[in-house]
Amino acid sequence: MANSSAIAVITRRAADRLRAGHPWVYRSDVEEIQPATGVGDVAPGELVVVTDSRGIALGTALSSTASLIALRIVTREVLPAREAFLSLLRQRLAKAIALRRRMGLFDNPATDACRLVFSEADELPGLIIDRYAGLVILQLLTQGMDSADVRATLIEALREELADAVDIIVERPDPRIRELEQLAAPQSAALWERWQGVPLSTIFHLNSLAFHYDAGSGQKTGAFLDQRENYAAAAARAHGEALDVCTYQGGFALHLAQWCERVTGVDVSRAALEVAERNLELNRAQLVNEGRGVEWLEADAFALMKDFSDAGRHYDTIVVDPPAFAKTRRAAEGALRGYKELNLRAFKMLNAGGTLVTCSCSHHISLEDFTGIIASAAIDAGRRVRLVETRGTAEDHPAILSIPETTYLKCLICEVE
Repeated sequence: MANSSAIAVITRRAADRLRAGHPWVYRSDVEEIQPATGVGDVAPGELVVVTDSRGIALGTALSSTASLIALRIVTREVLPAREAFLSLLRQRLAKAIALRRRMGLFDNPATDACRLVFSEADELPGLIIDRYAGLVILQLLTQGMDSADVRATLIEALREELADAVDIIVERPDPRIRELEQLAAPQSAALWERWQGVPLSTIFHLNSLAFHYDAGSGQKTGAFLDQRENYAAAAARAHGEALDVCTYQGGFALHLAQWCERVTGVDVSRAALEVAERNLELNRAQLVNEGRGVEWLEADAFALMKDFSDAGRHYDTIVVDPPAFAKTRRAAEGALRGYKELNLRAFKMLNAGGTLVTCSCSHHISLEDFTGIIASAAIDAGRRVRLVETRGTAEDHPAILSIPETTYLKCLICEVE
């Protein structure tokens, strides 16, 4: 192999993992790294040819000098030059968008928002692209994606692939991840706009309901597009009086309000609930009694569920959709205790024949463990519970069998007898 690129030699364990389809090499599995020039260090985000200890090439990866994931495979081939990587980037982006078109997520007035690129699931590690109507959001989450030539390639390709469907392209960083990757803050101005002064806010639609999105405000980088199909599934089984715990901007609550006489949405964030109220105003005509039975409560989920349960409050439909409790593997045990507490209270408050929709977006919590803790909560609550559906992410967030991290979202729909 000509030494025109940096070369990383990895352990047998890591090589076996790559051959099994997983795209990551951890820093502890890099035995040796040879810069392209033979001297100095590999630059942040540099393309690196990955080999096993025998010198057999396993692919080309993007490097990181900061992350515990030192190498992320972009292709199982050896790329001859940077230009080949940028060409591959365009091809992969076109393939990802074509997949969403086949899913019916274009030219669909009922749903004009989706995830266009889902990082490793679309073979574009460290790249997230979301579409909210004409507003397209980029997240460049690794050193390998955080470069001027990548941005230029993405902008050109998105304009070509989306044509009139895009009005503005904005980069919205995830501050925590960019800090971990030691990346500087990107420019705040739009990367591209169809005309000067295109607003950073828009109204998009999921399942025929309208929602506000503002790329210039809010703590989160986006809306919960991964829950789109679960919103619809929950609405199909919603009835009576409903409680949506950790409602954020009202995603589940407004879907439930199409069928429920009364819905209470709870969140600890006042700013999120203010957006939820604006979303309610957008959708009143489609809701039962024009949504007059929808109310928002600013409260801590654990404290409120305890108070409501102790007070003997009862509901026919409850959604429990908290933020990720386990952001690291070490936090998994504590996260399971949190899930059990919330769902134990929910089971105590559900009327006979009631529906529980309970979710976990912690990828460090397995489906088996999550299902087990929900079962334990049901037993402790003295309730007989039937599991109706086991669900995951919407299909625009592809789940790749060889990459367990892409199956992070668990959603169980249960009926209490």
